[in-house]
Amino acid sequence: MEEELNKEDEENREKGWAEKAKKLIDKADDFIDDTTEKVKQSKAFREISDTVEKAGDFVEDKVDEIRSGEAKEKLKAFTGKTGEEAKEKLSQVKDLGKNIAEKAADKLDDLADNIREKTGKKGADEEDVNKA
Repeated sequence: MEEELNKEDEENREKGWAEKAKKLIDKADDFIDDTTEKVKQSKAFREISDTVEKAGDFVEDKVDEIRSGEAKEKLKAFTGKTGEEAKEKLSQVKDLGKNIAEKAADKLDDLADNIREKTGKKGADEEDVNKA
Protein backbone atom coordinates (compact mmCIF):
# COMPACT_ATOMS: atom_id res chain seq x y z
CA MET A 1 0.00 0.00 0.00
CA GLU A 2 2.80 2.37 0.81
CA GLU A 3 4.28 1.59 -2.57
CA GLU A 4 1.03 2.53 -4.28
CA LEU A 5 0.94 5.84 -2.42
CA ASN A 6 4.51 6.63 -3.50
CA LYS A 7 3.60 5.88 -7.13
CA GLU A 8 0.53 8.12 -6.88
CA ASP A 9 2.60 10.95 -5.36
CA GLU A 10 5.19 10.56 -8.09
CA GLU A 11 2.51 10.59 -10.80
CA ASN A 12 0.92 13.67 -9.24
CA ARG A 13 4.31 15.44 -9.20
CA GLU A 14 4.89 14.56 -12.85
CA LYS A 15 1.43 15.84 -13.74
CA GLY A 16 2.17 19.02 -11.79
CA TRP A 17 5.41 19.55 -13.68
CA ALA A 18 3.70 18.85 -16.97
CA GLU A 19 0.96 21.36 -16.19
CA LYS A 20 3.50 23.99 -15.11
CA ALA A 21 5.54 23.38 -18.27
CA LYS A 22 2.41 23.65 -20.40
CA LYS A 23 1.45 26.95 -18.70
CA LEU A 24 4.98 28.28 -19.23
CA ILE A 25 4.93 27.26 -22.90
CA ASP A 26 1.51 28.90 -23.35
CA LYS A 27 2.78 32.14 -21.76
CA ALA A 28 5.88 32.11 -23.96
CA ASP A 29 3.72 31.48 -27.03
CA ASP A 30 1.41 34.39 -26.10
CA PHE A 31 4.42 36.64 -25.51
CA ILE A 32 5.90 35.74 -28.90
CA ASP A 33 2.56 36.35 -30.63
CA ASP A 34 2.13 39.76 -28.93
CA THR A 35 5.69 40.80 -29.72
CA THR A 36 5.33 39.66 -33.32
CA GLU A 37 2.20 41.77 -33.73
CA LYS A 38 3.94 44.81 -32.24
CA VAL A 39 6.87 44.37 -34.61
CA LYS A 40 4.56 43.95 -37.62
CA GLN A 41 2.78 47.19 -36.72
CA SER A 42 6.01 49.17 -36.40
CA LYS A 43 7.03 51.72 -39.00
CA ALA A 44 10.42 50.06 -39.56
CA PHE A 45 8.82 46.70 -40.33
CA ARG A 46 6.41 48.30 -42.83
CA GLU A 47 9.27 50.13 -44.54
CA ILE A 48 11.38 46.98 -44.72
CA SER A 49 8.41 45.02 -46.05
CA ASP A 50 7.81 47.63 -48.73
CA THR A 51 11.48 47.62 -49.70
CA VAL A 52 11.59 43.84 -49.90
CA GLU A 53 8.45 43.84 -52.02
CA LYS A 54 9.91 46.46 -54.38
CA ALA A 55 13.16 44.49 -54.63
CA GLY A 56 11.19 41.35 -55.43
CA ASP A 57 9.24 43.18 -58.15
CA PHE A 58 12.49 44.55 -59.58
CA VAL A 59 14.07 41.10 -59.70
CA GLU A 60 10.97 39.63 -61.32
CA ASP A 61 11.02 42.38 -63.97
CA LYS A 62 14.70 41.73 -64.73
CA VAL A 63 14.12 37.98 -64.96
CA ASP A 64 11.24 38.64 -67.38
CA GLU A 65 13.53 40.92 -69.43
CA ILE A 66 16.18 38.21 -69.61
CA ARG A 67 13.64 35.58 -70.64
CA SER A 68 12.07 37.79 -73.29
CA GLY A 69 15.40 38.89 -74.76
CA GLU A 70 14.94 42.56 -73.86
CA ALA A 71 18.04 42.50 -71.67
CA LYS A 72 20.22 41.40 -74.59
CA GLU A 73 18.92 44.24 -76.74
CA LYS A 74 19.44 46.75 -73.95
CA LEU A 75 22.99 45.52 -73.43
CA LYS A 76 23.74 45.80 -77.15
CA ALA A 77 22.39 49.35 -77.20
CA PHE A 78 24.38 50.20 -74.10
CA THR A 79 27.64 48.78 -75.46
CA GLY A 80 27.12 50.61 -78.75
CA LYS A 81 26.54 53.88 -76.94
CA THR A 82 29.52 53.44 -74.64
CA GLY A 83 31.72 52.49 -77.57
CA GLU A 84 30.83 55.72 -79.36
CA GLU A 85 31.40 57.73 -76.21
CA ALA A 86 34.77 56.04 -75.69
CA LYS A 87 35.84 56.91 -79.25
CA GLU A 88 34.79 60.52 -78.74
CA LYS A 89 36.70 60.76 -75.44
CA LEU A 90 39.77 59.17 -77.02
CA SER A 91 39.65 61.74 -79.81
CA GLN A 92 39.40 64.53 -77.24
CA VAL A 93 42.37 63.11 -75.33
CA LYS A 94 44.43 62.94 -78.53
CA ASP A 95 43.61 66.57 -79.35
CA LEU A 96 44.50 67.59 -75.82
CA GLY A 97 47.80 65.69 -76.07
CA LYS A 98 48.63 67.48 -79.34
CA ASN A 99 47.86 70.88 -77.81
CA ILE A 100 50.01 70.13 -74.78
CA ALA A 101 52.87 68.94 -77.00
CA GLU A 102 52.67 72.09 -79.14
CA LYS A 103 52.67 74.34 -76.06
CA ALA A 104 55.60 72.41 -74.59
CA ALA A 105 57.52 72.76 -77.87
CA ASP A 106 56.77 76.50 -77.96
CA LYS A 107 57.99 76.89 -74.35
CA LEU A 108 61.16 74.94 -75.16
CA ASP A 109 61.78 77.18 -78.18
CA ASP A 110 61.27 80.26 -76.00
CA LEU A 111 63.69 78.90 -73.41
CA ALA A 112 66.25 78.12 -76.12
CA ASP A 113 65.90 81.66 -77.51
CA ASN A 114 66.37 83.14 -74.03
CA ILE A 115 69.49 81.02 -73.47
CA ARG A 116 70.90 82.09 -76.83
CA GLU A 117 70.25 85.74 -76.06
CA LYS A 118 71.92 85.49 -72.68
CA THR A 119 74.94 83.60 -73.97
CA GLY A 120 75.27 85.66 -77.12
CA LYS A 121 75.24 82.62 -79.36
CA LYS A 122 73.04 82.37 -82.38
CA GLY A 123 71.37 79.19 -83.47
CA ALA A 124 72.36 77.48 -86.71
CA ASP A 125 69.19 78.71 -88.41
CA GLU A 126 69.83 82.34 -87.48
CA GLU A 127 73.42 82.21 -88.79
CA ASP A 128 72.21 80.86 -92.13
CA VAL A 129 69.62 83.66 -92.38
CA ASN A 130 72.20 86.34 -91.58
CA LYS A 131 74.65 85.03 -94.21
CA ALA A 132 72.11 85.17 -96.97
